[in-house]
Amino acid sequence: MARTREDLLQRLEDLNRRALEGGGADRVAKQHAAGKLTARERIDLLLDPGSFVELDRLVTHRCTDFGMETQRFPGDGVVTGYGAVDGRKVFVFAQDFTVFGGSLSSAYASKICKVMDLAMKVGAPVIGLNDSGGARIQEGVESLAGYADIFLRNTLASGVVPQLSAVLGPCAGGAVYSPAITDFIFMVDTTSYMFITGPDVIKAVTHESVSKEELGGASTHASRSGVSHFTAPDDRTCLAQLRELLGFLPSNNTEDPPRGACDDPADREAPALDTLVPVESNRPYDIRDVIAAVVDHGNVFEVQANYAMNIVCAFARVDGRPVGVVANQPAVLAGCLDISASVKAARFVRFCDCFNIPLVTFVDVPGFLPGTDQEFGGIIKHGAKLLFAYAEATVPKITVITRKAYGGAYDVMASKHIRADLNLAWPTAEIAVMGSEGAVNIIHRHEIDRAADPAARRAQFIEDYQTKFANPFKAAELGFIDEVIHPRVTRHRIARALDLLKDKRETLPRKKHGNIPL
Repeated sequence: MARTREDLLQRLEDLNRRALEGGGADRVAKQHAAGKLTARERIDLLLDPGSFVELDRLVTHRCTDFGMETQRFPGDGVVTGYGAVDGRKVFVFAQDFTVFGGSLSSAYASKICKVMDLAMKVGAPVIGLNDSGGARIQEGVESLAGYADIFLRNTLASGVVPQLSAVLGPCAGGAVYSPAITDFIFMVDTTSYMFITGPDVIKAVTHESVSKEELGGASTHASRSGVSHFTAPDDRTCLAQLRELLGFLPSNNTEDPPRGACDDPADREAPALDTLVPVESNRPYDIRDVIAAVVDHGNVFEVQANYAMNIVCAFARVDGRPVGVVANQPAVLAGCLDISASVKAARFVRFCDCFNIPLVTFVDVPGFLPGTDQEFGGIIKHGAKLLFAYAEATVPKITVITRKAYGGAYDVMASKHIRADLNLAWPTAEIAVMGSEGAVNIIHRHEIDRAADPAARRAQFIEDYQTKFANPFKAAELGFIDEVIHPRVTRHRIARALDLLKDKRETLPRKKHGNIPL
């Protein structure tokens, strides 16, 4: 019997309906009962209404083993395509847990690779919404090859287009490496988890008992491992966070980040900053108060807020311009740099440099955290990562020293000596090799020991040292500080510096790539 046009249209309608149904009503109901949205519901919330264009909706797997030839779903467990966020093009893939548990097949991987290749061609971000049981075991090595194909594209796209990953369900085994290569990972409390080997394997091999949540849940990766950058209570909040982050980022590495309109005056003063830093140099304060007072309307989008809290990394805007903020946190470990803080900040600095986002650094650092744990853990090489990242970065770099800037940590935190463009200091800044008491103990040890009143003599030496070094003026005399400013005008000075540096051009020596101390 000859096919009619109506037959073909009906067949297309049937295939589209089956694709939209995913794994069917029962599996969708289970997904909702688990507190999760479906792949298509997530895409609808992430993208501007009506903007999604789906690709490869009718793709199916090609496996004929283990009875798989009788189980085919249009789309094969992943929804791929492109759309817009705030009117700007993005590519997206969303794994569908209702179809084969979201497991990855060769055809499924090819769909993801196709949108990643297109994203590279047109210069647009890639967003992965992960919810998968892992490799499709029935396909054996083909599914493993599919993962490697994706990993390669993640690597080639790194630093070219932003890559964001939301883990909205399970992500285990080899599947974790794609999100790990991407720029930022979002997770959801209680419904998402990531690990290389699950609790059952760990118990069999090491005899340790641990739950999925303890091993690889959102809170674990947000506070202990540092794998996750953002945590949300549910899918909807997570997708809203994704949209917010995209607002700070350019579409690719050839563009500047999007500048928005701003009704917060660039020359607004913040009188509270004049008295924020305590007179006593060992008293803590919250550096986030400084950041909030300086940026537009106090809006700060913090990255890894619960990890390595002795350093703050965040996106914000100054006079409408997106900036990356790095700041020592005196309220945690006195703001010392340790292994975790160094790695956290180094990764953030390198991301900002990849995508032309200016860096604003607030410095209050007494040094690197001492201790055998730090030394044995490799603080030397990990601290060098942050030094390398700042020295290599060619984006505008503006530094504000609010209080302590001691020793090698002064050098590392975007000092003039590693190509920071504008270095400002508050009058409370203390720029020296070390604190007054430690310096006096070394420099004047013999004189103190021989003194009739050692305590009084020591106090006098400390006062003399503070007068000479516990201030920003010696560094300013040498040109290491460009300007000592009243704290209240910090916002205005940063805004003017950003305007000055908006057309900055700086290059690195020609090379294949540097060898960061991994």
